[in-house]
Amino acid sequence: MKTTQKTRKSLNDRKVRLDANAKAFVALVGERVREARERRGISRRALSELSQVSLRYLAQLEGGTGNISIALLSRVSEALDHRIEWLVGADDPWKSEVSQFAELFRRATREQRRRVRRILDPGDPSRLREKRICLIGLRGAGKSTLGKMLSKELSIPFIELNQEIEEISGMPAAEVMALYGQEGYRRLERDALERIVATSNQAVLAVAGGIVAEPETFAYLLRYFHTIWLKARPEEHMERVRNQGDLRPMSGHPKAMEELNSILASRSELYSKADAKVDTTGRSLEQSKWDLLTTVRKLEIL
Repeated sequence: MKTTQKTRKSLNDRKVRLDANAKAFVALVGERVREARERRGISRRALSELSQVSLRYLAQLEGGTGNISIALLSRVSEALDHRIEWLVGADDPWKSEVSQFAELFRRATREQRRRVRRILDPGDPSRLREKRICLIGLRGAGKSTLGKMLSKELSIPFIELNQEIEEISGMPAAEVMALYGQEGYRRLERDALERIVATSNQAVLAVAGGIVAEPETFAYLLRYFHTIWLKARPEEHMERVRNQGDLRPMSGHPKAMEELNSILASRSELYSKADAKVDTTGRSLEQSKWDLLTTVRKLEIL
């Protein structure tokens, strides 16, 4: 009888622990969805339209009360003593060398991981980047204007990534987005980036602000370009865009400034991964140009 009671208690304790872990997992998934959405700079309604998932479900998901099947899958993976990636990945975890390596790497010590990285990725970052400079930041940061000024000072080409995308697709970037959606646009964005790396060993590149929300593309950018974050106060971002005649940030968006602040807050951590930053707040174009040029010289790019 005592053994039965102990067994029952043990099972109840395990159920409580599994319930808590499952809730935490659902909350984590919801948080990652919300963070990814904010980094892309789109509203929940826009995500609903893009994904064909109801606003109600997205609200539940981001609130940590999404589809219970996620929690059930979490329980199964834990009961099997496997990471959930093993159950949902495209590769068979018991046959895929990649999955097996990922598990070994996860269990390795920091020193072991460092040695493995050195073997698998022996490239010297400074050599891989050559004389390619990329300016990142929100719309209105001055990437195109200052990029052209910098390229003239350095006597190297200026490239606008959106123009490369248009050249590859044969249509304006806005039409690419409308026809192929954000996923299609992001694929072309990566293709254009790889083409620049393959054909140019020196250039000043300006990219869209949302590129940092694509982990693999952003990692590629950091690897093959010297990156500089052009930043400013949100009010200046908005004012510059409006001065350029682009009223989209305000049209039909009474809370545009609030959304801009939210986007900037969610992306700041990503932008800060750049090699350097130049704050253009309250600076004239000429002053910002020299700030940028000084930063390039400090990085010893040329």
